[in-house]
Amino acid sequence: MKIVILEPIGILAQELKNLEKEFSDNNHELITYNNRPESESDIIKRATKADILVLSNLPLSETIIEQCPNLKLISVAFAGTDHIPVEFCKKKNILVCNAAGYSTHAVAELTIGMTINLLRKIVWSDYQTREGKTRVGFLGTELYGKTFGIIGYGQIGAEVARLANAFGCNVLAYNRTKKQAENITFVDLNKLLRESDIISLHVPLTSETKNLIGEKELNILKPTSILINTARGQVVDYNALYNALKENKLAGAALDVYEKEPPLNTKYPLFELPNVLLLPHIGYATNEAIDYRGKIVFENIRKWMNGEPQNTVN
Repeated sequence: MKIVILEPIGILAQELKNLEKEFSDNNHELITYNNRPESESDIIKRATKADILVLSNLPLSETIIEQCPNLKLISVAFAGTDHIPVEFCKKKNILVCNAAGYSTHAVAELTIGMTINLLRKIVWSDYQTREGKTRVGFLGTELYGKTFGIIGYGQIGAEVARLANAFGCNVLAYNRTKKQAENITFVDLNKLLRESDIISLHVPLTSETKNLIGEKELNILKPTSILINTARGQVVDYNALYNALKENKLAGAALDVYEKEPPLNTKYPLFELPNVLLLPHIGYATNEAIDYRGKIVFENIRKWMNGEPQNTVN
């Protein structure tokens, strides 16, 4: 079979050589590219003869998949698969697997880091110091004792809950399906929004979760609360968030995801607000997570070849 890695996914050169030899010894061909394709036609050129495709967050359209008559498996080096036409692949008998769980600790740790950054105004304090200024008039807020609301209690949400408990928080959680966990109180969405000091999003992007947090939901928040989004940009109506922040309906927001992947337009509206922390989608970007991701991606392929597919999403 022909296995094509469409874009770099952070696997070291020596490891790629080991993988090439492993698959070659089993009469398979592994083809890699050291840059990201710039257009749909570039993707088609790389993918058209593939039996198996590997990619991270590169969007794949139905048009591209139509041009890949041999395609049988897509192993996605990402947890989310909203950039893949999963149902269309199912109709074509193409299995889609993801790298579930690869960035659980990375995203959870960043969530807590972003929270503390907002509460203690760390970026602002760094700026003050570099400008030769002091903390005069400044008081931060402690995480200890706060109510930490988690929307989406999957692997990442559960890890955030564990960390929040360790910091002495009262943890509320909302999940679409019923769950139980020690030291977690599961509530409906409105109660969570109404009572939480920190609201952190950990849901996938689906038709049900798109704009899950809009004007109505933002109006429920306490004016002292903060919103953290490391999930998907479109889970939040960012126009409504902009207005809510400008009108002081919440104290701040920390965002790692947007309507599209960074770079953002230099006139992006949220740039003008002082109570927003903006990161260029780094939640999953740790040495440990990227290394683990590569292992999952190729274990997905091995398992599928052995008739034992894992991490399937269709």
